Amino acid sequence: MRKLLIGGVLAAVVALVAAWAVAPVLAAQGLVRAARAGDARRLEALVDFPALRQSLKEELNAELVARMRRDPAVADNPLGGLGLMLAPMLLSGAVDTLVTPEMVAEMVVTAEAPDPTRPPEREPGDERDADDIHQSWGYRDLDHFAVTLTDRDRPDQQLALILERRGLFTWKLAAVDIESGD
Repeated sequence: MRKLLIGGVLAAVVALVAAWAVAPVLAAQGLVRAARAGDARRLEALVDFPALRQSLKEELNAELVARMRRDPAVADNPLGGLGLMLAPMLLSGAVDTLVTPEMVAEMVVTAEAPDPTRPPEREPGDERDADDIHQSWGYRDLDHFAVTLTDRDRPDQQLALILERRGLFTWKLAAVDIESGD
């Protein structure tokens, strides 16, 4: 009887650990399926929009500043410093307005960071680019799981969707990492 009890407890612990480890994979698969289907309601449930907006602001601001510093026309211009100061404020407002479930779906399907100067172009249910996107999955740490998307036509550019643990088994998209080979 005692061996049966120990075996039952051990089986329960193994099942709990397995469910805990597989939970982000299931959440990521749900996110990708909802994005491909254009299911805005499901995406709203799977995304922490305030955290995602903040992450996008940081990533896009860093990319914009790097591009402006590499551009000789901006770097040599006396007003370039003013542009470097104003650009993040303008970008912040655009990100607040444009980060919607539709834009998240666009990011997942195209493996591209959003361009705050234009709205998403994809129609719900449009599978045009889904087969060209390579996905790699993995834990970054115990509370962060990344789905790295790479367009096969642009292998030097990657977009990592970072899911964060919210409770024991719940995961939400809360951040992105934009990795460019430029």
